[in-house]
Amino acid sequence: MPLSNSQYDAMIRTFEERQLHNQHLHTSRKEEIYRKIPEFETLDSSIASISVQQGKKLIDGDASALSELKQQLEALTNQKQNLLTSHGYPSNYLDPIYECKDCLDTGYINNEKCHCFKQSIITMLYAQSNIQDVLLKENFSTLSSLYYEGDDLTRFQNAVKECHEFISVFGKDYRNLFFYGTVGTGKSFLSGCIAKEVIETGHPVLYFSAAQLFDVLSAGTFDYKKKEDLYNLLDDLYNCDLLIIDDLGTETLKANVTSQLFSCLNERHIRKKPTIISTNLSLEETRNRYSDRIFSRIMSHYHVCKLTGPDIRMYKKRLINRK
Repeated sequence: MPLSNSQYDAMIRTFEERQLHNQHLHTSRKEEIYRKIPEFETLDSSIASISVQQGKKLIDGDASALSELKQQLEALTNQKQNLLTSHGYPSNYLDPIYECKDCLDTGYINNEKCHCFKQSIITMLYAQSNIQDVLLKENFSTLSSLYYEGDDLTRFQNAVKECHEFISVFGKDYRNLFFYGTVGTGKSFLSGCIAKEVIETGHPVLYFSAAQLFDVLSAGTFDYKKKEDLYNLLDDLYNCDLLIIDDLGTETLKANVTSQLFSCLNERHIRKKPTIISTNLSLEETRNRYSDRIFSRIMSHYHVCKLTGPDIRMYKKRLINRK
């Protein structure tokens, strides 16, 4: 799910509005200087006049006209800068204004997206992923194995290795991940670590808690007025570059919604779109709660990672309470 046409058009309009705003700001600054320093406008007029005169000389074959023009323009430019600084303004006060001097606020350099445009895309992808705030705290830079030991540590390290491998082949090799195990052992955290890395390479990511996802699917299934919204959601669910379903098993199951989940997982598999699922359910509980075909789909096409150990969230909470 790359940026939609409407999203791309909105981003282009943002850059156009930025250019227009800065052009207006530049114009207002020039009007201000002309009003406060009349000599400045006289110098601008002189520059225009001299440019025309020397241009005519150049056309008439005067080979020295260009070098003379450069010298005269340099002298007049210095006079203008001195006027500005003598009246308390920066010497570059009337330079063209750009937020990005590399692309001059066009978003492109030689038909290639500028770094500022790419960053705007990433910002938009964060906003649409639903986990922008979470990823500020939950990412590889804050990842720690200090809470694990023994077999728990081994499982955690294996899961982290799977995450790095998932990221290294993302967009090249189709993979899915299924994190399961006890509460508070880092399943959602690892999903977030992956999401941040994927988003920052420009790939669209959608994150839903299972409760959020099932509520939306249920509303669209039973409310005919929301059928179009459901269609658009399903299109995004099927086509986004990465879908994360967190805390599977915490949702309230309703009629037909389980079949929607299967359709989602199946469609994404057919389209080779990676999915990450996390749950506190055991494998047996997952099989019993959902249909055999959903469980079979997960076991057949997902790298399964088990995480065990202490509830890290509760452990951190106790540490805070002791202070």
